[in-house]
Amino acid sequence: MTTATAATAATAVAYAPGSLVHARGRDWVVLPDSAPDMLVLRPLGGSDDDIAAVFPAFEPVRGAEFAAPTPADLGNAQAAGLLRSALRIGFRAGAGPFRSLAGIAVEPRAYQLVPLMMALRQPTVRMLICDDVGIGKTVEAGLIASELLAQGSARGLAVLCSPALAEQWQVELRTKFGIDAELVLASTVSRLERNLDLGQSLFARHPNVIVSTDFIKSPRHRDDFVRHCPDLVICDEAHACVVADDTTSTQTQLRFELLQRIAADADRHLLLVTATPHSGKPTAFHHLLGLVKPELANLDLTTDAGRRALAPYFVQRKRADVRKYLTKEDGLRDDSMVEQTAFPADREFKDETYALSPAYRSLLYDALDYASERVDAASQRGKRETRIAWWSAIALLRSLVSSPRAAAQTLRTRSATAVAATAAEADRLGAPLLQDSGEDDALEGLDVAPGATADDVDRVVSGDPAGRLADLAARAEQLEGSDGDRKLALLVRQLKKLLAEGYHPIVFCRYIPTAEYVAEQLDGKLGRKTIIRAVTGTLSPQQRLQRIEELATAAGDDPAARRVLVATDCLSEGVNLQHHFDAVVHYDLAWNPTRHDQREGRVDRFGQQRSVVRVITLYGSDNGIDGKVLDVLIRKHRQIRKDLGISVSVPDEASTGVTNAIIEWLVLRDGRTEQGSLFEVTDYQPLDEQAAELDKQWQSAIEREKTSRSRFAQHAIHAEEVAREVTAIRDTLGRADEIRGFVRSALRSLDGVLRDDPTSPGGFTAELGGTPAGLRDALAPVLGGDAVDGTRQVPVRDTAAVARGEVALVRTDPAVVALAGYLLNAALDADVPGPRPARRCGVARTRSVSTRTTLLLVRYRFHLTLPSRTGTRELVAEDARLLAFRGAPGSADWLPADEALRMLDAGADANTDPTLAENTMRRVIDDLPAVDERLTAYGRELAGELLAAHRRVRSAAGEIVRGLTVTAQDGADVLGTYVYLPLG
Repeated sequence: MTTATAATAATAVAYAPGSLVHARGRDWVVLPDSAPDMLVLRPLGGSDDDIAAVFPAFEPVRGAEFAAPTPADLGNAQAAGLLRSALRIGFRAGAGPFRSLAGIAVEPRAYQLVPLMMALRQPTVRMLICDDVGIGKTVEAGLIASELLAQGSARGLAVLCSPALAEQWQVELRTKFGIDAELVLASTVSRLERNLDLGQSLFARHPNVIVSTDFIKSPRHRDDFVRHCPDLVICDEAHACVVADDTTSTQTQLRFELLQRIAADADRHLLLVTATPHSGKPTAFHHLLGLVKPELANLDLTTDAGRRALAPYFVQRKRADVRKYLTKEDGLRDDSMVEQTAFPADREFKDETYALSPAYRSLLYDALDYASERVDAASQRGKRETRIAWWSAIALLRSLVSSPRAAAQTLRTRSATAVAATAAEADRLGAPLLQDSGEDDALEGLDVAPGATADDVDRVVSGDPAGRLADLAARAEQLEGSDGDRKLALLVRQLKKLLAEGYHPIVFCRYIPTAEYVAEQLDGKLGRKTIIRAVTGTLSPQQRLQRIEELATAAGDDPAARRVLVATDCLSEGVNLQHHFDAVVHYDLAWNPTRHDQREGRVDRFGQQRSVVRVITLYGSDNGIDGKVLDVLIRKHRQIRKDLGISVSVPDEASTGVTNAIIEWLVLRDGRTEQGSLFEVTDYQPLDEQAAELDKQWQSAIEREKTSRSRFAQHAIHAEEVAREVTAIRDTLGRADEIRGFVRSALRSLDGVLRDDPTSPGGFTAELGGTPAGLRDALAPVLGGDAVDGTRQVPVRDTAAVARGEVALVRTDPAVVALAGYLLNAALDADVPGPRPARRCGVARTRSVSTRTTLLLVRYRFHLTLPSRTGTRELVAEDARLLAFRGAPGSADWLPADEALRMLDAGADANTDPTLAENTMRRVIDDLPAVDERLTAYGRELAGELLAAHRRVRSAAGEIVRGLTVTAQDGADVLGTYVYLPLG
C-alpha cells in the first residue's frame, strides 16, 4: 500500500493513540499503551494477533497518511460492497458501547446481550443467570467476562465447574473469547505447582483459571484459592453448590461454604450459572440469591417490590421466550433484522417394549425371592441391618433390569451401605440408587455398578448365601450376548432403523458395565460403516472429549458412514454433543425424569441441524419396574413439557416415594405369588397413594413454575433497549444477511465452486482448490490442507454453531475473517496476483441516479478514555461508514445515511467507456480535499453517538459514566470512492 509519509524524526514525536505510523515497510495504528520511546502498534487492517512493539530509537518510524485510491485501479459494481464488508469483518476494536464484541470469535444472539447489558449497569457485577438448557448460558457468561476484562473492570477470571466440563470451558473461552485459562484439577495441580516460585500461589501465578469445584472445596486447597481468588468468578451449575436442608450432602455443604467465602468480598464480580435455580426447595433458592447479594436472600418474591429488587441481578428465559426475540415493534429497522433462533422444533418420542426371555425372567424371579428373604431376615436383627438389606435389594434389582453384566458385577460386589454404622447412614449412602438426581458434579462415580452383598446380613439368610449369589451371577453371565437378552436385541433393531434414516444416536446406560457390554455387543451388528465407541466414568473428562472427537472424525468424508456413542450419565450434563449426534436412546430408564431431560438436552440445543430430535425409550413390559416408572414419572414429565413448552422438575420426595413403593411391592410381596402375575404391580394401595401424592406435588410445582415465569420474567432490560444496541452493533460490524452475501460473492469472485446444500437451509459447500494461493494459505490453518487443495468440500452453514472443519456464516468465524483479510489486503495492494474482486474505486452507469453521485467508504478511529473501578483505560475503536453526495465535491449535496447505504444496491445498467471512467475518477479524487471538513464534522458526530451509547449501557454505574470521553482521530481514511453516473 502506498502512503505519503512525514519527515518528522520519530524520536521527537509522541504519537496519539489512533494515529497512523509507517514502520517495517507497512502502516500501523498506534495503540494507547504506547510511550514516546516504545510504540505499541497494530497493522492497519490487521488483528490483535499481529500487534508489535517498536522502539523508535532503534528502527525508523514515520508519521503516515492513508493514500488516496488510484484512479486507474477500477472495480466493478460489487467492489464497494465487498470492500465495506471485508473492512467491517476485520475490525477487532469496533466502535460501539461493548469493547469486546469486535474481537471475539462468536456472534451473540440478541437475547444473549441482555445479561451483558444488565451487568454493565452494575459497578460490581453480581448476577444469577438461569436460562434454559441449550440457550447458551456459557456464551452469556463469556460475554460478560470478556467485556469486564476488555474494559479493565476485572484483571483475572476463575471458572468453578465440574472436572468433566473443565476442558470444554477452556476451549470455549479460548476459541470464542480469546481468554487463555489454566486448568486447575486434581490431575493438573502437581504439574502447575512445580513451576511456581518459592512461596508463590498457583492462583497468583495464573490470572485466568478453570477450577474443579470439588477439588478446590477441600480445606487443604480452599484457603489458598480464596486468598488469591481473581476479582471475577463464574460458578457453573451453581444449584449444586447450595444447601437445601439438613439432608444435604457433605460435599454440597463444602461447596456452599466455598462460595460463601468467595461471595463475602463485596468487590468481587460473581456470576452464578444454572438452568435449575429453583428445585422446589425455597431454602436452596434463597441461599442461591444470598450468594448474589445477602439482602436478596430475605426478599418476599410474592410482592412487586421484592421482584423489582431482584430484577437487576436475575435473568431466566425459556426457549419459547427467545425463539423469536426481537421484532420491528421492538425498534428494529426492518424485517431482515428480526432474529429467530433455530432451536430444534421438537422431540419425537417413541417407547419400545421388550419382554423378558424365560431364562432372564427366571433369574429375576429367583433374585427377587432372595432379596425378599434377606430383607425379612434382616428385619429380625435391627433397623440398620434392615436398611442395608433394603438398599442391597434395590441395587440388585436395578442392575438386573440394566444388563446381565451389571447384574453379575453387582452380585459379586460388596454394597457401599454395608459399612454404615446406622440406619440413617445407610439411607444416605444408598439414596443415589433411587434418586438419579446427580447432586454430585456431573454424576462423577455414580455410573459404577453398585454392590449387593452385605456380609453380616447374608450370613443369616437360610441356605448357602455365598453359593446362591455365585449361582445367580453365573446365570447372569450366561445371558450375555445370547438370545436370552431381548433388551439388547431390541436395541439392535431400533439402532438399525435410526441409522438407515441417517441419524447418529447416543445410547445412554445407567452403569459402566452395561455401557461396555452394549458397545461390545453392538460391534459388527450395525453394518461395517458404523463406528461405535463407549464413554464412561472410567475415562477422565479430557479422555471423554477426546474419544468423542475421535468418533466424530473417524468416518472422514464418507457420507454413508454412521456413528453410535454408548455413554453413561457422565455425559448427561453440560456437554455439547449437538454437532455430532441427533438422536437419543434411553437403554436404561432413569428414575428421575429430569435425568432423561438432561440426556436429551445434549443434542436438543442451539446448533442442532435436525429440526426434530428423535428419542427412543426402551422398557420392559414385564419386569415390574420399568412400566410403572415410565407411566408415573417419564410420560407425565413429557406431557407437562409438551403442554407448557418447558420442563418442570419432578418433586424429589414424591418421586422417591413412588419408586420406593414399587420396590417395596416387589421385595415385600408374598413369595408364593404365581409367577405369571409376579410383575403386575397393580392394586397396591401404598403405590396408588404415592402416585396420587406425586400428582399433587407435581401440579403444585407446575403452578409455581407458571407463577415464576410471570414473576421473574426478565424486566430489567426491555426489548426495545436491546434492539437499539443490536442495530448499532450491526451498523458497525455488519448484519447477518451482509455476511452471507459477502461470503458467497467473495468465494465466487475468487474462483471457488459453490453448491447449495439441501440438508442445510441457507448453507452450501465450497470447493476451494481453484482459489488464489494467497487465500488458500490463509485458510489452511483454519480448515486444513485437504480443504484448500480441493480434496474435501467445505460445508458452510447458516448458523453460528458449527462443527470442526465447517464454516459458519458469521463475521467472527476464522475462515470468514481470513477471507475478509485476503480481500482487504488485495484491494489495498494492486500487486497481489490473481483476481481482486474488492477495489478501492469504481465508476458505473445506472438508472438508480439522475445526477452524478459519489459514494465514499470512510474509516474512522476514535480514542476512548474508559474509567473503571480498577483505573482509567485508554482504548482505540474503529468504525466504517458510507457517505454519499450529489454533484462535485466542492458543491456537494449530501444524502441521508439510509440513501447512502442503498447505493450499494445500485448495479451497473450499461457499460462505461474505460477512458471516461478513469478521467471521471481522477477528477473526483483530485477534488476530494474539498469534503475533508464534512468528513471531520461527521467523525465528531459519530464520537458523540459513541459517547452516548457508552453512557446509555452503563447508566447505573455513575462513576464510570462520569469519566467517559470519546474523541475522533483527525484525518479519516477514505478507503473507497465510487462514482455513479446517470444513463442519460
